[in-house]
Amino acid sequence: MGSDGILKNKHKRRREFKKYKRKELDPKILKTLPNEIQKDPSLLKYWHSRYRLFKKFDQGIKLDKESWYSVTPEVISRMIAKRCTCDLIIDGFCGAGGNTIQFALTCKKVIAIDIDPKKIELARNNAEVYGVSDRIEFIIGDYYALVPTLKADVVFLSPPWGGPSYSKKKKFNIDDIMQSYGGGKYLYELTRQITTNIAFFLPRNIEDNQCISLAGQGNLAEIESNYLNNILNSKTLYYGDLIKTDSISISNE
Repeated sequence: MGSDGILKNKHKRRREFKKYKRKELDPKILKTLPNEIQKDPSLLKYWHSRYRLFKKFDQGIKLDKESWYSVTPEVISRMIAKRCTCDLIIDGFCGAGGNTIQFALTCKKVIAIDIDPKKIELARNNAEVYGVSDRIEFIIGDYYALVPTLKADVVFLSPPWGGPSYSKKKKFNIDDIMQSYGGGKYLYELTRQITTNIAFFLPRNIEDNQCISLAGQGNLAEIESNYLNNILNSKTLYYGDLIKTDSISISNE
């Protein structure tokens, strides 16, 4: 096929894509969707993936705008929960509860913290959908302020990444996280006051060397790449006793 033929096909695909977008933005369709999506149709792409976020979505799952692009896909949160199995785990930034729910299925007790009362309301509702709310203690509060009062076997950190724009960066810096609180390094060091068994959920474009350096001189860190439909979705960093002894871990020498 000549270059003209290829160019025509490209234009055809673009026209078809525009028609598809217009169809999805039809007011009649939008009226059947959750309020937050009606107000912001850019969330439609997340709506189409709702069963990846929660398999029981149709049974009463509720989300707000931020949660649509922040919830960990269930297949990934389930995998992390198995790695973090323990008696007591803290989810320091629980959001709408995607990870919290899975922790409640593998751990005896979960402490779910979020500074936003709305997020706690959503997380509680979603945990009830999965029948695990009785194993979760929900706390409305600032994780940073609560750290001195907390005890746990494992802490899971999934702080805000700054919205969907994080993916546009070639390399995501660990200190781009929670900048107003001192960055990701400070968050990790603060959490070590509770336990050294930390699981840190981070963007796929995070620099591996930065994650390794968090472990400290001579300590180990394990980087787990999370794939969804053969596409790198995110990374989970494991520290302390969460590191698999038979896995390839990296020492920060």
